Amino acid sequence: MPKIKDLAKREKYLAGNTTSTGNNNTLLRAAIVALVRDSDLDGICATIRQVEDRFNREFGYPYILLNDEDFTQEFMDSVRAVTEAKVYFGKLPASHRRLSPYVTEEKVKAALERNKNRCLYGGSYSYRLMCRYRFGFIHKHPLLANLDYYWRIEPGTKYYCNIPYDPFRFMRDKNIVYGFTITPTEKNKAVETLWTTTRQWMLENPEILPEKSFIQWAVDKSGEYTRCPFWSSFAIVDLSFYRSAAYESYFQHLDRAGGFFYEQWGDAPVHSIVASMLLRKEQIHWFKDIGYYYPGYTHCPNKPEMHY
Repeated sequence: MPKIKDLAKREKYLAGNTTSTGNNNTLLRAAIVALVRDSDLDGICATIRQVEDRFNREFGYPYILLNDEDFTQEFMDSVRAVTEAKVYFGKLPASHRRLSPYVTEEKVKAALERNKNRCLYGGSYSYRLMCRYRFGFIHKHPLLANLDYYWRIEPGTKYYCNIPYDPFRFMRDKNIVYGFTITPTEKNKAVETLWTTTRQWMLENPEILPEKSFIQWAVDKSGEYTRCPFWSSFAIVDLSFYRSAAYESYFQHLDRAGGFFYEQWGDAPVHSIVASMLLRKEQIHWFKDIGYYYPGYTHCPNKPEMHY
């Protein structure tokens, strides 16, 4: 498999240039990104095919697929067969996907045993590694270094409606930072101290907090966490937000608290809290015109003209 640095050097796109599209527009510095394994082949191919049919065949944004192991040639060939867009394959740096230096293996093992029946993936060590990576490191991957925006996709998700415009350009033109589609109620019981830990960060960093934000999404009038996250299986994000000093400070605070491992702080609740805490309401957008399915959840636009 070609080295990441060689791919980035060889492709003008990842060097920061724009590419002409068939509709006389230019691509922004954006990509459609997924964290997958070889075992996700069927699911990610089906999702990419849907994204192509509903949107990307008219634009040609590249895909970036990341894995904690090397992708097989069969996997790469199969993915490239379902899209004419460029596809980049990368491996997670080992330093990004490992146990936090602020926790101990002994305590993590005890936490996995304690939480294994309390929530989905409650006893999974790899799931916790993935959530910590998605929140604190994915935007630091070399293949995303020159991107301004990313669109996160997941294997097995479905897109029900045609998307006749460029969501990346829409976000840029409207100064939107974070886009979502569904907001299910958080059922995970293993987030007991997440909001307490967040409040501690807020009290310690008042100079970082903006004068106005959308914090009322994350916390109710009584000061309790609402448990209503932006479900992160779909997210279109201005990556300058993830790269900001405030975002990094919050991640480091959560990491030192150990909740990614000792509890089960998923990337959906922490992404939702940091977005509503640091962004204004008008910087967060509900893509209600994008019909979307994630196992167990569905969003269908209520406008008949959007139904196909």
